[in-house]
Amino acid sequence: MPELGYTLASEEHGPRELVRNARLAEEAGFAFALISDHFHPWVDEQGQSPFVWAVLGGIAEATERIRIGTGVTCPIIRIHPALVAHAAATCAALMPGRFFLGLGTGENLNEHVVGQGWPAPDERLDMFEEAIEIIRLLWEGGEQTFRGAHYHVEDARLYTLPPEPPPLAIAAGKPLAAALAGREGDAFIGVSPERELVERFEQAGGAGKPRYGQVHVCWAEDEAEARRTAHRIWPNAGIKGDLSQELPLPRHFEQAAQNVTEDDVAETVACGPDVDRHLEMIGRFEEAGYDHVYLHQIGPDQEGFIRFAERELLPRFR
Repeated sequence: MPELGYTLASEEHGPRELVRNARLAEEAGFAFALISDHFHPWVDEQGQSPFVWAVLGGIAEATERIRIGTGVTCPIIRIHPALVAHAAATCAALMPGRFFLGLGTGENLNEHVVGQGWPAPDERLDMFEEAIEIIRLLWEGGEQTFRGAHYHVEDARLYTLPPEPPPLAIAAGKPLAAALAGREGDAFIGVSPERELVERFEQAGGAGKPRYGQVHVCWAEDEAEARRTAHRIWPNAGIKGDLSQELPLPRHFEQAAQNVTEDDVAETVACGPDVDRHLEMIGRFEEAGYDHVYLHQIGPDQEGFIRFAERELLPRFR
């Protein structure tokens, strides 16, 4: 039976709301949470995108027990891997034993903003592997120099380090990335219940390591209202294929979602008050091999969902 966590969706909530939601999730009994790291939201209707590293400082002060990870940070273009190593080490020092760094190869949506282009998938994966090497190197402490194919680090030393390096969880949506996660990561993050990806992770060295899967939900007292909310705020749930990595702007996601219907969104989002529908979606990830499932409530009613989870979901997974 998986452990349940909560999604802090930076695309939908401002920094003060995210800190409050983290505190509410902890009080309700969620064991962990992942916070998204975006420059842009997927669509303008979502409306937010605060700087995650500042928000994490507020969450560290407002919570005591809940484990927090980034879900996920891209260390290859927008933020140099040395700076990611620095930021994550500081967060781990603020939240000793309860912070983990989630990493992925990112999306054009967020990475193009610094004007460095958007490499092909194979090059992104090469850059990502090199970035992971730099992050782990700097976490060792001492003065470090690194000269690679994509990045240079000159005489860098992190003076503020936690007692132990934080776990490094790697997100993957393709088999090669899942294999990299198994080789280089301490955990796996996935957003679809695909057993093949979990198996590739395990075969490449991930056996016995945590596996985090994200389930999208939209709780409301009325199912029709929940479906409308999910479709309005998160139509990108119905966009298929590789577009989520390739489209550069929120308006392009809006254009791609023009033909996405409420039914399309409801295929992958548990909408409404029926606890069995939520359990069914969680079960898909459990059957695919995930032992941690974190729930993303779409829309403004985070407190309503958290109370629903406290009553109806969390007791079943303790």
